[in-house]
Amino acid sequence: MAKKQNKERNYSEAELINMFGLMRIPDQSTPLMQEWLQATALLTPAEKITFDDILQDAKQNIAGWQEEDLKMQFIAFVLRLGYLRNHLAYHTYFEKTISATVEGHFLKTKTDFMVAKGVLDLPQTPYFHFQEWKPLKNPTGDSMAQLLEAFLIAQETNKNGKPLYGCEVVGKQWNFVTMEAKTYCISKSYDCTDELDLLQIIAILRKFKEILETRLLD
Repeated sequence: MAKKQNKERNYSEAELINMFGLMRIPDQSTPLMQEWLQATALLTPAEKITFDDILQDAKQNIAGWQEEDLKMQFIAFVLRLGYLRNHLAYHTYFEKTISATVEGHFLKTKTDFMVAKGVLDLPQTPYFHFQEWKPLKNPTGDSMAQLLEAFLIAQETNKNGKPLYGCEVVGKQWNFVTMEAKTYCISKSYDCTDELDLLQIIAILRKFKEILETRLLD
């Protein structure tokens, strides 16, 4: 029997693969990921004004933004354009620490943004994790490992066998990630300072909202 481990520590992506027998698929080839990425979006005139504004701001300033700048000046607006906001059936949470003991290993991580069913400020069933929106300069920690920890904690918490969705952001590069059982799949990188890539990022976020409301909610 595996010895239960209750001490919090920071893991690397490779360590989590070895500990939990995970399979990494980096070529976005799973049906789940392909379906998610095949999304399109049309912007209203008002949305296009916001889109153009944050795109130009990112092009000019993202190289020098620290984490709070990246969140407040850019990502917050992308989330709104992606329609990820509070709903009667789920909520959005920022800076929430989640934890669980998974296969005898204690995991704990802070999610920068999470979509989950919950009550007030208490998330109960996580569906989507943003992890991590790190600045381009001086990032700290293994962001993919932190996202995987959030997924593993969510699987243990939810206990429903449904897939999980998320996104890793480092500077201008966005990678979307899905996890089914022990397999996680990573999309290509999207450059949020590129107009077409940014529109696709928004489309993918809107597609997740559709998937959430039609398949993931209990």
